[in-house]
Amino acid sequence: MSDPNNPNIQSRETPQWDNEGEVPPFSTEPGDLEDLAKRSLTIGGWYSYTHLANRQAFYRHRIIPRMLVNTNKHDTATSIFGHKVSAPIGFAPIGINKIYHPLGELPATIVAAELNLPYCLSTAGSTPIEDVGKAISNGPRFFQPAHESGFTACILTLDTCQLAWRHHDAAELNYAFYHRTGADLRLSDPVFQKRLKEAGIDPVKQPNEAGAMWIDNVWYGRAGGKPFCLKGIQSVEDAKKGFELGVDGIVVSNHAGRQADGAIASLDALERIVAAVGDKTYIMFDSGVRSASDVFKALALGAKFVFVGRLWVWGLSIKGELGVRHVMKSLLADFDILMNVAGYQNVDQIKRESIDSLPNSAAMIAENSRL
Repeated sequence: MSDPNNPNIQSRETPQWDNEGEVPPFSTEPGDLEDLAKRSLTIGGWYSYTHLANRQAFYRHRIIPRMLVNTNKHDTATSIFGHKVSAPIGFAPIGINKIYHPLGELPATIVAAELNLPYCLSTAGSTPIEDVGKAISNGPRFFQPAHESGFTACILTLDTCQLAWRHHDAAELNYAFYHRTGADLRLSDPVFQKRLKEAGIDPVKQPNEAGAMWIDNVWYGRAGGKPFCLKGIQSVEDAKKGFELGVDGIVVSNHAGRQADGAIASLDALERIVAAVGDKTYIMFDSGVRSASDVFKALALGAKFVFVGRLWVWGLSIKGELGVRHVMKSLLADFDILMNVAGYQNVDQIKRESIDSLPNSAAMIAENSRL
């Protein structure tokens, strides 16, 4: 499928399944998707994902459609660190994918490369860096130590120096890291292994010391001259400090609300941070994204790029690679159609005046609603 007026249409899903005598694999409505994923996962793989603040923040903003605009020709493409991609949407780093699917990170990496979207490999990934690098082929990919595997940027996550207290994880003994699932990814790096040996550190018996050395290596190595970003920024002060330290970008994120309980919504932090450093550094966003309208709102509030996590993980748990592909192509279709019907010819036209906003004190969804 190709369309000169819509150059990225081949990356998106088509709603015309019936024309080909087919039916969609499953519904991608976020509530339905969550329910399907919950039925597919074991109790150890299902996290308690209630993030009321993140979702309420999105509901407080409303898109202002434009009608007297010719969108017969429109383009969802953008660039990130010099790489042209099909949309301002990327695969957020999510760890231990093998608790969601036996093939771990590989299905998502294959789909990311196919759709020309950035893929972020988590430090807690459960598939060797080298294998992920091969699967992504020519697509942009972010990680710390993997230059030889073709990774093109580094994102250092700041907000997981310690896992937060998570009631359901504690009750269900859901700590895969203790069994080395997702905790040994960096140990495949021979250079890091050599440095551990020289320092007299046994990573099995001294995981904290090994982790501290890992962070030091990443921070002082600064990704070997490739783009280096900080993820987990929520305060203006930290955003300013990141700029002073010379990082290439920041990801405004509250780890999907699973670290500091009671923290502000990422979307509420975004606009303040954009106002402070938006003209000085590249600002990305994640946490709570469920739909194309959420992506649009984050862009309107000043993010240059938006990462999604839960959606593709749900697809992975339901139908593996096919599920990830269906979810992400549907999200791209949603975004492409939204730009068309809302009257935007390209991503750069999405500005602060593209949305109307209620005050932060406005609660738009009831606390007992399904998120």
